[in-house]
Amino acid sequence: MKFLDLAKVTIRSGSGGGGAVSFRREKYVEFGGPDGGNGGRGGDVIVEAVAGLNTLIDFRYQQHFFAKNGQHGMGRQRTGKDGDDVTLKVPVGTQIMDEDGETILFDLTEIGQKIVIAKGGNGGFGNLYFKSSTNQAPRRANAGLAGVEREIWLNLKLIADVGLLGLPNAGKSTFLGETTNASPKIADYAFTTLYPSLGVAQVDDDQFVIADIPGLIEGAHEGRGIGDRFLGHIERCSVLLHIIDGTSESIGQDYHTVMQELEAYGGGLTDKPRVTVLNKIDELDEDDLSFALGALRSATGGQPVLAMSGGTGEGTADVLRALVKQIELVHALDAEAPKWQP
Repeated sequence: MKFLDLAKVTIRSGSGGGGAVSFRREKYVEFGGPDGGNGGRGGDVIVEAVAGLNTLIDFRYQQHFFAKNGQHGMGRQRTGKDGDDVTLKVPVGTQIMDEDGETILFDLTEIGQKIVIAKGGNGGFGNLYFKSSTNQAPRRANAGLAGVEREIWLNLKLIADVGLLGLPNAGKSTFLGETTNASPKIADYAFTTLYPSLGVAQVDDDQFVIADIPGLIEGAHEGRGIGDRFLGHIERCSVLLHIIDGTSESIGQDYHTVMQELEAYGGGLTDKPRVTVLNKIDELDEDDLSFALGALRSATGGQPVLAMSGGTGEGTADVLRALVKQIELVHALDAEAPKWQP
């Protein structure tokens, strides 16, 4: 499945049907009077967050979503049929943005959330509505209200428990493939990951979702490499896993490069709980491993550092358990936050 995280669509709600001007005319009814019915209501445009989607690719092939108009009213006090709604099904984590591409209108963060993004027009009144003691035979009816047409942006930010960080070829995809059910592309050249991918990891009795994004390089916030546009997908992650290539000759600089890009991007990423791991330890002897761990601890300011080999699986269980502990701490802090009710 191809990945798409930004799409522009045109939506239009249905117009209301017009009211009818009609009079009851029957042979044995001397004073029939008005009997024009009201018009039907136009359909709404609804956006719904559903399970099983992690891309907006469907909106590349269909960009126009128009709800049905309401039917006109009819004689014999018959109300026109309401227009059918149209529903855009999007992945959880989709932001609905105004035409300017910056103003966030709604943020769908839970399965089942529904938002009416454009309401249908009301139907017009038939002439029966206007009958009164002083106007027994009104000959007027209202036209239905027009629908709303607008352009909106759909911006997907994937929701995962853990987000992977690191330079290209740090071993993020290898780790994801080793510890989850995902099948990322793995090769010995930079930028093998071109789009974000998700996988479900399990350790002991715990399961959680990991999101991998393309590697960052120095100047990513200025558009170098693939840039930092995919960092938005880890804004919602509870914990960040920063993977460092243990075979690099500049371990400290590699760590600071990624941290500087996070700071330049903003979005509170530098404030998120983070687990730092030295990877590819299977390619290091004991002395080199000790030196690499020391360099990384020095770069982190003395913060705890784990070691693993994503290729052989050595140490990955300890990394997963550390992530579980951080996730549980975040969830405990969020336990009192109000939840959306469908």
